[in-house]
Amino acid sequence: MSGVWVFKNGVIRLIENPQADQQGGGGGQGGATGRRKVLVHLATGEVVSSYSSLEQILTGLGWERYYCGGDSELFQFHKPSTIDLISLPRDFAKFNSIYMYDIVVKNPNVFHVRDL
Repeated sequence: MSGVWVFKNGVIRLIENPQADQQGGGGGQGGATGRRKVLVHLATGEVVSSYSSLEQILTGLGWERYYCGGDSELFQFHKPSTIDLISLPRDFAKFNSIYMYDIVVKNPNVFHVRDL
């Protein structure tokens, strides 16, 4: 994982290419290089391409769906044996590398983030 972590207005985020961000580009999923990131399930080698496939993998790892209300913008998972909570945007199109790295950190040796 390369880049710079920036803390601003109480929010921390990863800037993958700081020079491109300063020039007005690079705020998207792939940064200035144009490369998209994908979440890969290491056991199968499959790219996670939907929340249904991600939910199936996470459920197998002991994560449970956490329902936060009908109008919530979030899709969440909780692991009962821990205090961990994975929060994802309800729209899969907004699923970017920040969310992917959160899943990787909370599930070591299960997932990996790669350039597409």
